[in-house]
Amino acid sequence: MFGFYRFASVCPNLKVADTAFNTAEIIRCGKLAQAEGAAVTVFPELCITGYTCSDLFHQELLLKNAYAGLQKIAEAFADSDMIVAVGLPLRMFGRLYNCAAFVQRGQLLAVTPKIHLPNQREFYEKRHFNSGRDLLNSADRITWDFPGFGEVPVTNFIRSGVSSVGALSAADASSALGGCVVEGAGSEICFGVELCEDLWTPMPPSGELALAGANVILNLSASDALVGKGDYRRNLVMNQSARCMAAYVYSSAGVQESTTDMVFSGHLMISENGSMLAESKTYGRDSEIIYADVDVQRLNMQRLSEGSFQDFDATPYFATAAEFGPLPEVKELNRFICSTPFVPGNVDARDANCKEIFNIQCAGLAKRLEASHSKRAVVGLSGGLDSTLALLVIAETFKLLNRPASEILVLTMPGFGTTNRTKNNAVEMANLLGVELRTVSIKDACMQHFSDIGHDPAVLNVTYENVQARERTQILMDVANKEGGIVVGTGDLSEIALGWSTYNADHMSMYAVNCDIPKTLVRHVVAWYADRARNFFAANVAAGSADEASAFKAADALSAVLRDILDTPVSPELLPADANGQIAQKTESILGAYEIHDFYLYHFAKYGAEPAKLLFLAKHAFADAYPDEELERCLKLFVRRFFTQQFKRSCIPDGPKVGTISLSPRADWRMPSDASFGDWLTNSLNASFRE
Repeated sequence: MFGFYRFASVCPNLKVADTAFNTAEIIRCGKLAQAEGAAVTVFPELCITGYTCSDLFHQELLLKNAYAGLQKIAEAFADSDMIVAVGLPLRMFGRLYNCAAFVQRGQLLAVTPKIHLPNQREFYEKRHFNSGRDLLNSADRITWDFPGFGEVPVTNFIRSGVSSVGALSAADASSALGGCVVEGAGSEICFGVELCEDLWTPMPPSGELALAGANVILNLSASDALVGKGDYRRNLVMNQSARCMAAYVYSSAGVQESTTDMVFSGHLMISENGSMLAESKTYGRDSEIIYADVDVQRLNMQRLSEGSFQDFDATPYFATAAEFGPLPEVKELNRFICSTPFVPGNVDARDANCKEIFNIQCAGLAKRLEASHSKRAVVGLSGGLDSTLALLVIAETFKLLNRPASEILVLTMPGFGTTNRTKNNAVEMANLLGVELRTVSIKDACMQHFSDIGHDPAVLNVTYENVQARERTQILMDVANKEGGIVVGTGDLSEIALGWSTYNADHMSMYAVNCDIPKTLVRHVVAWYADRARNFFAANVAAGSADEASAFKAADALSAVLRDILDTPVSPELLPADANGQIAQKTESILGAYEIHDFYLYHFAKYGAEPAKLLFLAKHAFADAYPDEELERCLKLFVRRFFTQQFKRSCIPDGPKVGTISLSPRADWRMPSDASFGDWLTNSLNASFRE
């Protein structure tokens, strides 16, 4: 379903060297995972025997019983599409190897010998096992005849042996695509395998495996517990999944191993591209299983835009790969979907992001002011969120450049929809920041223009609105020319994505400081500043331009203004206020909530998610916050506007990139302005979404 696969990582209860007990427990835990819909279940290294058997690994009986255990495990899951990965010692080519074995439908799919064998004080693997380096690095396909299974590939690269067409059946896809069945359909899954120590080396095998196409790395491990090692291990798994742009499924031995010289904690982890999806508590006395639904389709789409995944010769890996059959599909998603993907849920992380974003904005504007030799920065201040953030950035930038705030020129340009609330907030904010403030009413100029173009001002249509927007921009540009300054743009990423601007009006500036910040994040950056206004005003005290009492009084007053701005409905204020003088034109009543559109933008632009998947994810992320009908309405609107408004993005001003998603036409987003949105609009499994 939409490229989601459920993975299970298991730390089973065991008895060292008791293969019958361990096999039974592996089967029991595997059945539990099967019942939960797992596509792949990963057990620890040498789990059939126990990792700490030491010289018992050279006992004939233990090796025979371990192999018999593998056969029983395969037989137990003969009716299941789930892949079971278990660890055991295996003899091949007259040598003994520490191996991962993969079974599906009663068959042994592949065997992966461990490459890097530790020879430390705690571990003596080189005493018992041989490295599988030569077997896995061979350019030839290596197989071994395992009794009861036949010839089995010896490889650490396992790929699907069947075509997948995503949510469509092969017949449906063939019909829909004129007889052409799409291989993979964005959901192709491929496994890379490493064992424990392989991950801890300077060049883990998973690096090349990922470049070859492995989007899920499976690690059967037996890492012991030491002070601080758990955190280091967690960082290794998360960082490797990020570097490989893959999922990483890690299973490790638990406390039932021998404690003669060390203890194992049963650390289980499932990470996806640097994010930890699931993790065990460790040191449990009973068997433990963790689950996570991995979005393989998202990983594949993200890799398409990464050049490092395009220049690697994967031919040898595909030539020596093992193959698996169809995997169980996720029936019901068991995964947290964040409704605000641009905004970290952790407060500390969010504050750190806001600080970094603000610093990037200031640094970018400072460079542009220096390079253009601008005497002044000119900005239109409406009392709304975007222009508020822009002015805060300008004010702090001038401090960086040791330039007086009086060189900042702020214009308020009241029109037919301007309310007292926004006007008063704009004036108060400008006064508290010590900038020059000018008020220029646009009403008379707009009425003259209505007359010039023959528009009836009683008709409150898009012409009525855009005349005001262009008049404001003309004033800003002309004043900037007169004063030897530049116009600082205020539009944000959400507005750019939806084309919610008037072409060559608020769409245009000489440098745009908010262009890469979505509306949901703009709100948090302003709130972050409001919480720290005293810190910013402390610079005035240090510079001797204000005493502490007056500076902090001004800072507190500014914080109050900023919080009222945060509580003000988002509006361009281009239509007259209501009978009570309140904002009548509320953007989110027209477009839908910005948090919904930001959610769609994130998954559409970053991962190339199709609309059907966007809606599916949104229904999970927003749950009962919005009715399905509203999510569908917003998705239709997002698709239409994103495509039809590309012409505005093709000529937007320069501005600093602050995150991984940018719609700059110069590097990050290149799209024809006349592309059709038809296929995107009709792509949905929800019949009510079809047109």
